[in-house]
Amino acid sequence: MMKLMFASDIHGSLPATERILELFAKSDARWLVILGDVLNHGPRNALPQGYAPAEVAGLLNEQARRIIAVRGNCDSEVDQMLLHFPITAPWQQVLLDERRLFLTHGHLFGQDNVPPLEAGDVLVYGHTHIPLAEKRGDVIHFNPGSVSIPKGGFVASYGMLEDNELRVIALNDQRVIAQLAINP
Repeated sequence: MMKLMFASDIHGSLPATERILELFAKSDARWLVILGDVLNHGPRNALPQGYAPAEVAGLLNEQARRIIAVRGNCDSEVDQMLLHFPITAPWQQVLLDERRLFLTHGHLFGQDNVPPLEAGDVLVYGHTHIPLAEKRGDVIHFNPGSVSIPKGGFVASYGMLEDNELRVIALNDQRVIAQLAINP
């Protein structure tokens, strides 16, 4: 199975971007999937540590060919002007042999508005900044949390899909926060 890394809710944090790209380089993941809210912190969030959206864009652009991204509620056309990979799609899909990953930010489709999916498909979203890996009914819900502004008492985190297992991993100490096996 393809190895994927997931990052969400970067919100223009340069230290979080540097860290996730360092981990991505070491991970052997095929794609870095960014689940929205890339450059802007949004009106409801405090500025993240090291807020530097132009520098974040520059670093991400170096990996543009290896990024799959969706638009978050804080992303805009102005942000797209800085980025060399598309971020304006509200959702994307990755098709695996046995299932589909439906990638979205979480403000249009998410835990309370699940798109029509087949049993065993995975709904992958951010937005809440709260990590999650669990089966709800026939659909698997996966949220890697936020790399820059964690909420709900959680630490900054990212996600991995490897060897039929979804994991949410702490950004700094690599501790597994949540995990779920997805059998083929």
